[in-house]
Amino acid sequence: MHMIRRVLSFRISNPILSGLYYSFFWMMLGALVLSLLLWSSGLREENLSRYVYVVHAIAAILGGLVAGKRSGKRGWYHGGITGIIYGLLIMIIGFLALDSHLRAGDLALLTTVFASAAIGGMFGVNLKNNL
Repeated sequence: MHMIRRVLSFRISNPILSGLYYSFFWMMLGALVLSLLLWSSGLREENLSRYVYVVHAIAAILGGLVAGKRSGKRGWYHGGITGIIYGLLIMIIGFLALDSHLRAGDLALLTTVFASAAIGGMFGVNLKNNL
């Protein structure tokens, strides 16, 4: 049984890539929750931007937490790099999929995800390895 568990599981050893993986997972889960909230309530799409920033900040915190935990040192650095790459990928996806241009909100997004992921990385370094 132990051998089967080892074969079926995989682990990304690079802290930044693993942080990005977890950030995008939590972002997709947050987008699903926001979609269900939009569908089931009277919330309008115009009022959704504030919640989108919250979802991105939570995803960046959790990605930075994983990056800091996997790195074991310089958590703010690994978390911050994870946040910057996450924010840039979100902006690139928005540019390619929606043909959007750069706005002041994009700088706010980059600042938010950098700070959130760096804080998550600082906490992640101090987590025990048995979590």
